[in-house]
Amino acid sequence: MHDTLTPVRPEAERRASSRQKRRRTDSRVAYLFLLPWFIGLVVLTAGPILASLYLSFTDFDLLTAPRWLGFDNYQAFVDDPHFHSAIKVTSMYVILSVPLAVVFALLVAVALVGKRRGSGVYRASYYLPSLLGGSVAVTILWREIFGADGLVNQVLEKVGIIGPSWVSSPDFALYTLILLHVWQFGSPMLIFLAGLKQIPQDLYESAAVDGASAFQRFVRITVPMLTPLIFFNLVLQMINSFKAFTPAFIISGGSGGPVDSTLFYTLYLYQEGFANFHMGYASAMAWALLIVISLFTAGMFITSRYWVFYGDEEGAK
Repeated sequence: MHDTLTPVRPEAERRASSRQKRRRTDSRVAYLFLLPWFIGLVVLTAGPILASLYLSFTDFDLLTAPRWLGFDNYQAFVDDPHFHSAIKVTSMYVILSVPLAVVFALLVAVALVGKRRGSGVYRASYYLPSLLGGSVAVTILWREIFGADGLVNQVLEKVGIIGPSWVSSPDFALYTLILLHVWQFGSPMLIFLAGLKQIPQDLYESAAVDGASAFQRFVRITVPMLTPLIFFNLVLQMINSFKAFTPAFIISGGSGGPVDSTLFYTLYLYQEGFANFHMGYASAMAWALLIVISLFTAGMFITSRYWVFYGDEEGAK
């Protein structure tokens, strides 16, 4: 019996050894391709994050060595009126711009979901602002359109209305930026379009047979089926709104004016870090922003269990 098994075992061992060598070779190749990403992660992401955490506890002006302060930078938030203005402006921007952008994107997606002549052109046209909306050029164009002699006031003048300078008035400047954010609804619109195409049409047909109106079908079928995408878009829009910088910087010329009406949190962080050289204070602001965004995101995930509907959950029940 040993005479018959002896030639087989070395062959099996040789094949197993060959497979192990091939796996080790494949692993080395994979690690080699991952190496640039890993170096970038450590040098360009993890390193600066840890450095900013350390600097947030120091007094650092970019020219001299950091001086340890402990929690003084964080305690200084309480007595900083510009910090309070930045919190107020950013909160107003997030509260108004996020739901408006998501609702507008959903309504436009519903209007474009059907197969109509030229629907592809309309979808591309509506998506175009998302490609250009964050650019400096479009923000400058937006400032010219809503300026004192801009296109908006020229149109209003035709009907006998003398409009203000929308970007220079403290009463309207922030709302002009909110309108710019809502105008960039192309990305969430495309996500909603993809979701609308996945809803079974027999649900609408059954509801129509039962006498449901178009509004009832939208509220009872479309919205519940899209709640995962609504949740996804809300999270993304919320994070992007907290980080908004370019529109406020361009519209106000980097000042956050008039009267701090466009002093976004990130703009004030930039002013403290790169204009006033309070890099330690700016680092503390950056970490405070990270904590706030994390808390809001965690809160949205916790509350999502009560209003986000997933199809597989229905099957499990």
